[in-house]
Amino acid sequence: MASHKIVLATNETYHLFNRSIGKVDIFSNLDNLNKILEVVNYYRYPQRIKLSRYNSMLESQKSEYLSTIIKNPPLIDIYVFSFMPNHFHLLAKQLQDKGITIFLSNIQNSFAKYFDLKNDRNGGLFQRSFKAKRITNNGEFIHVSRYIHINHVTSRIIEFEQLKTYEWTSLPCYLNEKLNKFVNTKPILDYFKTPEKYLKFLENNVDHQRKLKKIKDLLLD
Repeated sequence: MASHKIVLATNETYHLFNRSIGKVDIFSNLDNLNKILEVVNYYRYPQRIKLSRYNSMLESQKSEYLSTIIKNPPLIDIYVFSFMPNHFHLLAKQLQDKGITIFLSNIQNSFAKYFDLKNDRNGGLFQRSFKAKRITNNGEFIHVSRYIHINHVTSRIIEFEQLKTYEWTSLPCYLNEKLNKFVNTKPILDYFKTPEKYLKFLENNVDHQRKLKKIKDLLLD
């Protein structure tokens, strides 16, 4: 179960983070990525049934069920995501009281059950307490989006050119709206006017972010 010591405010935006216990690699392969994206998309709304039960329904039943669910407001609005090998980052606004806590609890529990079944394991998968940093102004919003989107690049997992189509982040949703299932790209694209300008902003900050990461790593005990 996801927990957080500080009460998160509705209609406020947060940088959300959590890691697997023992830094277990959980998101590297495509099957696991597709599962967590399915889980995120499903549980961003309050649900009456678990995803596993929903997936066992007939297509007509699924459509009927979803048509009732989407009449209600979602728990959160997701602007940016990134799934690193052993942790995730989200930039999201809470839309309902306790929305973030409920959402994170649901996605972590659902993905953990999938991961345990797939790998014949038991026990906790995610650290109990997630981290949340409130975004206080537009400048923070833009720069946290940058940090999250180029994290794979600055960590030298991929090259920047690969990022354009890299499904482990939400950036492809910004460059090709057809790929977008649940990311709200409007605030960032309104600020930069075009996807190309946002992409250039990200590219121009790769070296700077790497330098900051190196300094941070040097300061860790």
